[in-house]
Formats: sequence, C-alpha cells, structure tokens
Amino acid sequence: MAHIDVTGAKERIARERAEAAQLVVALTAELDGIIESMSLANNDDEHDPDGATNGYERAKATALLRHAQERMVELDRATARVRDRSYGSCATCGAEIGAERLDTLPTTTRCVTCAAEG
Repeated sequence: MAHIDVTGAKERIARERAEAAQLVVALTAELDGIIESMSLANNDDEHDPDGATNGYERAKATALLRHAQERMVELDRATARVRDRSYGSCATCGAEIGAERLDTLPTTTRCVTCAAEG
C-alpha cells in the first residue's frame, strides 16, 4: 500500500458516502411522495391513465434508492479496509490494486488482472 494516498482515499470515500447519503434522503422522500400520491389516486389501474406511469416512477425510485443504499455499504466497506490497512491490496491475489484504479473505483477490491478474469 506504499503508493496509495491513504488520507486522500479516506477523504474521497467520505465525500462519496456523504453524496450517497444525501441521495438516499432525497430518493426516500421522492418514493414516499409517490407512494402517498398513489394511495390518494384511483386504485383502478386498468382505467387510471396515470396508473402505469405511477408504477414506473415507483419502480424507478425504488431501484435508484436500493442502488444508493448499496453504494453506501460499499463505501463503508472501503472505509473499513482503510482502517485495517488492507485498502489497496487485491482481495483475490494480494497484489497492489494501483492508485489510478482506486482513484476511479475507490470501492474496488480487485486489481485489474483479477477483475478481468471475472
């Protein structure tokens, strides 16, 4: 981990986690609003012209929320790896992941070679 800027990595991970947390809050509010509006709307999807649109918006918001929550978990795991000093080491082969790869993918756990192998 000699070539990894640990301080910079911690700051980048913290910044990305804060952004993900803000997104979770916004998407939760959006989803709550969609659910509330659907509960007030006509429950007859067959005859409600907005039924399909509301269903799509709810599914989209749910998927985006789930993705943002998963991102927070990934970032928390990266923070734990920084703490235990395994950040920057490939979980598969133990080689150094590389600063450029970590700058691009701060939550990655595998080097380019191992990631390409599947």
